[in-house]
Amino acid sequence: MNAVSTHEHLSNKTGVPSQQFDMVCVSHLRWDFVYQRPQHLMSHFARHRRVYYVEEPTFGEGPMSLDISKREGGLHVVVPRLPHGLNGKEVEQAQRQLLDKLFADEQIKQYALWYYTPMAMAFTAHLTPLATVYDCMDELSAFKFAPPQLHEREAELFRRADLVFTGGQSLYEAKRGQHPRVYAFPSSVDVPHFAQAQQITDEPADQRELPHPRLGFFGVIDERMDIELLAGMAALRPNWQFVMIGPTAKIDPADLPHPDNIHYLGGKSYDQLPAYIAGWDVAMLTFARNESTRFISPTKTPEYLAAGKPVVSTSIRDVVRPYGEMGLVRIADTAPDFVAAAEAAMREDAAARQQRADEFLAQMSWDKTWSRMNELIENVVNTKLISNGAAIQIGPPVSTYKP
Repeated sequence: MNAVSTHEHLSNKTGVPSQQFDMVCVSHLRWDFVYQRPQHLMSHFARHRRVYYVEEPTFGEGPMSLDISKREGGLHVVVPRLPHGLNGKEVEQAQRQLLDKLFADEQIKQYALWYYTPMAMAFTAHLTPLATVYDCMDELSAFKFAPPQLHEREAELFRRADLVFTGGQSLYEAKRGQHPRVYAFPSSVDVPHFAQAQQITDEPADQRELPHPRLGFFGVIDERMDIELLAGMAALRPNWQFVMIGPTAKIDPADLPHPDNIHYLGGKSYDQLPAYIAGWDVAMLTFARNESTRFISPTKTPEYLAAGKPVVSTSIRDVVRPYGEMGLVRIADTAPDFVAAAEAAMREDAAARQQRADEFLAQMSWDKTWSRMNELIENVVNTKLISNGAAIQIGPPVSTYKP
């Protein structure tokens, strides 16, 4: 991780933002799709300042417009609505016009700009934020259907960004040579939320009748899933039940294995997840080993551990290191090995395992991750104000903001 800037003594060390500016986040991920890293971080920012989470456009009939929905705290989810039939340049131009309208209508004048997708450079390059942040949570260029311009846009974003955060250690190692201020921020965990699973006994109706043992997974079911591994395990252990929770994306659901002991229960809300995990005997990370998973750092790894479940994963680098090396997660890549690892996990001393997991997880929280990120952003803002000859303007306590 980068050394701390010499200007960082200027930051407000209380963990509460000192500068009165908005946060504008542009993302390729829908707010209501799966609750993950963007939702955790932007929800934290929204406790202290206005946040505008700008999604990719949707297309339909009628003129272009903005759909703005207010959520908890100061969070606003912004969806551009565009008419069918626009070409690529027209889509970018329309997004720029709608973004300018958003800034005018909402009186967004002092703001930080946070990117999850470099493709947004096409309609945001004219903006002048107080700070520009690129939270690189995945290697998007390796994903299925990645836009061909992604590398070029990312290079431009690296040139403009004040800070680059990465979603894991592997991504940090891949990106640290491309920008002077790259920081590794592996995805964290809300321990109390998932620890509820250790006390829940009333199971959801669509899982309640499934026999044990149950091996479970939650997350997006897409091209990163090792469907051959899943099918192989189901065939080797026909009396085991494999519970798959999450939406399907970028793959045809018909291509998934469908034996009687694999159960696709669909997407569930973040609040529902502990009740499902509570009924599992083993939690799975059944990711394929390919280009799309080379740099992933699955958020669900610490979430499974906080829920009190033994975990078996394929050899995803950011799972092997540190979780596998510390004996917190068993690693297996073939169906026979995965089954054997799951059997060993079900026989282990659960209390001893949970003690090791709790000790490790005590160092992690989204509160700590957000606080450090916020500190770095405020340092950028304060340094720019000083360099521009402006006094540091400490506003009223931001926690008093009333959305």
